[in-house]
Amino acid sequence: MSTRIPAARLLAAAVLAFTSAVQAQSAPAAPAAASVTPAIAGVVAAGTPITLVRDGFDGTEGPLPLADGSLLFTENRADRVIRIAPDGAISTYLERANSINALAAGPKGELYGVQTQQPRVGIVHPAGQEKVLADQYQGQPFSRPNDLVLAANGTLYFTDSGSQLKPGEKPPQGHPGVYRLPAGGTLERIAGGSEIARPNGVQLSPDEKTLYVANTAGDQVLAWDIGRDGKLGARRDFAKLSGLRDTETGPSSGADGLAVDGDGRLYVATTDGVQVFSAKGQALGTIVLPKAPQNLAFGGRDKKTLYVVGRGAVYTIATLSSGYRGRAK
Repeated sequence: MSTRIPAARLLAAAVLAFTSAVQAQSAPAAPAAASVTPAIAGVVAAGTPITLVRDGFDGTEGPLPLADGSLLFTENRADRVIRIAPDGAISTYLERANSINALAAGPKGELYGVQTQQPRVGIVHPAGQEKVLADQYQGQPFSRPNDLVLAANGTLYFTDSGSQLKPGEKPPQGHPGVYRLPAGGTLERIAGGSEIARPNGVQLSPDEKTLYVANTAGDQVLAWDIGRDGKLGARRDFAKLSGLRDTETGPSSGADGLAVDGDGRLYVATTDGVQVFSAKGQALGTIVLPKAPQNLAFGGRDKKTLYVVGRGAVYTIATLSSGYRGRAK
């Protein structure tokens, strides 16, 4: 004997099934597991979260920690400098400043910057104290100043990366390379040409006896010893990077910004992630991020937060190591 199910019950069941299917289709996907770090002895503990501060900036470069625990970085394509307060609040610190790409802090709190819209290097803040320090070398304008570091004695080191050219494109006038500008002295090009194909990030060791430069078009971070007179010794390969690959503009490791901690370790933003090296150039490990990093700096009042910026995003990582305290960066 067959049992007949009332039409009302059949209709209710059909509506419930349809509603459940729609809800399943429209429900947001479960969030992906949080990105975490591997264990790197003395640097980060295994499983340390990689925290996204914010995404969607129009370019992210040049992070610079300040003494109050805040951090500045450049939203270079939007021609702005952004501030992240110690409580995480985000605000515009400076705008319409000739497209600053990287920052350094002077002893009186003045900001130095490399600027790219009209290529030059100089003091960019505070208002009324702006000053162009260099905008050409041997009569040729810079191509694209990229990064800088300010030594304790006032010497400014900066890079001009030149332009990324596709095969057959004619390079603009200029002298891509690594530059040294002593306080009150004469600009000097200390490396370039065949010595380094595409200079990018620049940094000093904590004792300021070694100059490091990232070569984006190669698989090495380069180093020079700095003599007491400020002159550089011979170039040497300091640390071998992973991830060198062919691109439409030639070979690239993506080597970009550099940072050092108080023990002299070197941190390199590359296509593969943040690659960490000992003070002797030994590879210690790589922190892979959701987006490839472009620059980085230790911040916070204790300098135990690694800020990493790149591809429009800003991340923070709590570290075991502490950034070098003798310079802002």
